[in-house]
Amino acid sequence: MKLLALSGSLRRTSYNTAAIQALKRLAPTSIEIVIGDISSLPLFNPDIENNDIPTVQALKSNLAQASGLIIASPEYAHGISGPMKNALDWLVSGVEFPYKPIMLVNTSPRASHALNALIEVITTMSGDIIESANVTVPLLSSELDADGIVENREISAVLSNGLKEFCQRIEASIP
Repeated sequence: MKLLALSGSLRRTSYNTAAIQALKRLAPTSIEIVIGDISSLPLFNPDIENNDIPTVQALKSNLAQASGLIIASPEYAHGISGPMKNALDWLVSGVEFPYKPIMLVNTSPRASHALNALIEVITTMSGDIIESANVTVPLLSSELDADGIVENREISAVLSNGLKEFCQRIEASIP
């Protein structure tokens, strides 16, 4: 099974990026997690939406090839990060996103505003959020990188269990 994972943070030491990097390492060998890059997407502009933009085409291609999408995004000023919202805007009119199973990773238990906004946007875009697979892990101020997350038994167990549930739900939906 191939999954696409996107971090909504562009920070080099992002907890969201570290969480998806840890998920990739924790995944069983039967699951390939491709970490997408949204850092060089141009700002969404409907006037150029149909142009052949390599970074947008790569995002859409990776999503089309994936059985599911994992999103980890920070909360900025009670909202979705700009890079994540921009990436979702590029996907809103395509055929790759609707009904795609989605797992949400929240790296800060207090970041409920962005999580709720992300759920609203994804639902509006007809994404299939697998609620039982969504996880919240307390990484804020933890100083943990991907290695530290993998080594932390409690956090790695939460991530692994969420990924297991996500993959089981995807497999159960395949006719």
